[in-house]
Amino acid sequence: MEAHVVKILKIDQVTHNVKRFKVEKPAGYKFIPGQATDVCINQPRWDEQLRPFTFTALNDWDHLEFTIKMYKDHDGVTHHLDSLNVGDSLIIHDVWGAIQYKGEGVFIAGGAGVTPFIAIFRQLYKDGKVGNNKLLFSNQTVNDIILKDEFQKMLGKNFINIITKQKVDEYDYGIINEDYLKKKISNFNQPFYICGPDAMVTSLSKTLENLGAETVVVEM
Repeated sequence: MEAHVVKILKIDQVTHNVKRFKVEKPAGYKFIPGQATDVCINQPRWDEQLRPFTFTALNDWDHLEFTIKMYKDHDGVTHHLDSLNVGDSLIIHDVWGAIQYKGEGVFIAGGAGVTPFIAIFRQLYKDGKVGNNKLLFSNQTVNDIILKDEFQKMLGKNFINIITKQKVDEYDYGIINEDYLKKKISNFNQPFYICGPDAMVTSLSKTLENLGAETVVVEM
């Protein structure tokens, strides 16, 4: 497994608990939108603790980007990532599968599970091929919505937010289940892409199969 040490070039706060890391891109390093790599922090104690993160940059950018939720309730990798500064470095490894675009369809994301979809939609938007793709995005509160303005710009009315723990007039309230999917989707003969907490992905995969969906692409 080839390893590359890359310096952090910029850090932005995306939401109250999500940060965007702009990092160096190794020469010849390539990926497909939706793919990921294993990342660790280039510091003693942390340099062997690999975690998978999806690229949120596009392949033709001159840098890499990761959009990562910080979990501060235990002394783990993301908690330590939250303390890093510009000039610190990460170690990235080989590119691997994750979700890849298989045609126009419905994307369903829970929280930070939206990250594999960021580069996919950015590439589609750049190429003028967003079409009628839809994103159903579930979060606990409005403040948890990652890249709300950018998704709105790219998808317009096909960017649909579902809030589970806060009632807000302009957003749907509740959970994504069979009844909700029947209300929002008339055609189940199209690709479905799901990424989020394991329980959500497992449940929705079974639900979509029961509704007749033939192509369900999942990432946990």
